[in-house]
Amino acid sequence: MFRKPPTEEYPEVKKPTAPRFHGRHQLNRHPDGLEKCVGCELCAWACPADAIFVEGADNDDTDGGSGRFSPGERYGRVYEINYLRCIFCGLCIEACPTRALTMTNEYELADHSRAELIFEKQQLLAPLQQGMEQPPHRMVEGMEERDYYQGKVTKATPAQHAEVEQRGTIESTESSVEQ
Repeated sequence: MFRKPPTEEYPEVKKPTAPRFHGRHQLNRHPDGLEKCVGCELCAWACPADAIFVEGADNDDTDGGSGRFSPGERYGRVYEINYLRCIFCGLCIEACPTRALTMTNEYELADHSRAELIFEKQQLLAPLQQGMEQPPHRMVEGMEERDYYQGKVTKATPAQHAEVEQRGTIESTESSVEQ
């Protein structure tokens, strides 16, 4: 009763959040870099605030195609979360069948522009870790979609590294020809 009230020195001193804190969303990747999102749109359907927009597209492994972004038949081509509408309830996380969408402990989302609070896919994707390759690239040879979800893929293979390097060489050659 006669204690001095505790004062938080925020933002100079930040208290750690609880492990299950609902902060900014993150789109996760498989260990070889492919995206876990299969563009099913269940997260958007589950969102009571209508803050999520997903547009799925088919993976195209054919020559001249767009490539493979996820191990499934489809991937989330467009993925947006409007943080002006989001109520951080976590229903989208529970609805996701592939655990592609999770919530981080980041809570500082304030900005000077309303447009900056609509996060797009590249802002939500988890950063590439060591051993991952930037999609699009083929799945690990001899593996099926279910092998990815069973955890049998542990990193990108030399064949995937070579494919990404070759694609980068072709793209740089094409851009120099256009100039």
